[in-house]
Amino acid sequence: MRILLYSPVFLPRLGGLEIGQALLSEGLSRLGHEVTVVTQTAARDRDDFPFRLVRRPGPLALLREMRACDVYFQANVSLRGLWPLLLVRRPWAVSHHSWYCRTNGRVSWRDRLKRYLLRFAACSISVSRAIAADLATPSLVIPNAYRDRLFRILPGARRPRELAFLGRLVSDKGADVLLSALARLGQAGLRPRLTVIGDGPELSALRAQAATLGLVEQVEFAGEQQDEQIVRRLNEHRILVVPSRYHEPFGVVALEGIACGCVVVGSAGGGLPEAMGPCGRSFRNGDAEDLAAVLAALLERPEEMEALRAGAAEHLARHGSEQIARLYAAALAEGLTMRGPARRPSRERAT
Repeated sequence: MRILLYSPVFLPRLGGLEIGQALLSEGLSRLGHEVTVVTQTAARDRDDFPFRLVRRPGPLALLREMRACDVYFQANVSLRGLWPLLLVRRPWAVSHHSWYCRTNGRVSWRDRLKRYLLRFAACSISVSRAIAADLATPSLVIPNAYRDRLFRILPGARRPRELAFLGRLVSDKGADVLLSALARLGQAGLRPRLTVIGDGPELSALRAQAATLGLVEQVEFAGEQQDEQIVRRLNEHRILVVPSRYHEPFGVVALEGIACGCVVVGSAGGGLPEAMGPCGRSFRNGDAEDLAAVLAALLERPEEMEALRAGAAEHLARHGSEQIARLYAAALAEGLTMRGPARRPSRERAT
């Protein structure tokens, strides 16, 4: 199968979508499919991927790629990238990794247009049941994969620290909620140590908040880390906290924490509970008091954390990169056989 994957953003830009599409493209290539990725992201260094990568193609170059493919696959609906379908008829497949709305929840005319166009997709894939439920058209649920060759439990991991946060330091990710919960735990006589892994525009405000709450001795701001550094850090901790204020479409970071031996505590909205599976506990989005209560229960009962870790291997097996690539390949192949708008009921592909 010749797959043309249009991903507006891609490596070396770092983010969940960029890493996820590179992982998927590599997986599809390993399965024997001919994958070409088209992106608007410029290169910094020489590209070295097991698939073709075309950066910032002009209109004629994009049309040539369209004529050579069997299926045109978009990572999220990109209006800018849809015009070639008006000139070259190919089955259109799309995967949904985010909500089609503005950050404040308002559905703009662009979002309405994207939602309307989905009725013409031969294959529509959502990364979580939460995303699928938000769409009016049928959608197959295939969860995200994680980098299973990287994230793992290291030999001899001792876990001297209790809590970790991993993510970009922006307001939506809720690191301030976690600091407020930490202060509440202190009032209850619990003083767990927290490592904040990441960087972003909220760093100064978070440092000031930690100082105001008297948490300077408990909180380490470790800065931005990469790959093996993150793995080593996560292996030093017992609980990974994902306190997002907004509803995460999925939450690969939860899988990364689980793979490194952490129990995950995450916010309850969106697809994050699906990413955590049986390996974590949830709390109400933005509610520091509820988060503190969930953390206290785990910290005071280590046996509960062991019980949550017991289901990790089975849960992670459903999110392995090869397994998810096979599910995508099957969905795209099925899309090739379809003619006209998709009318299948929304369902979840067995993993």
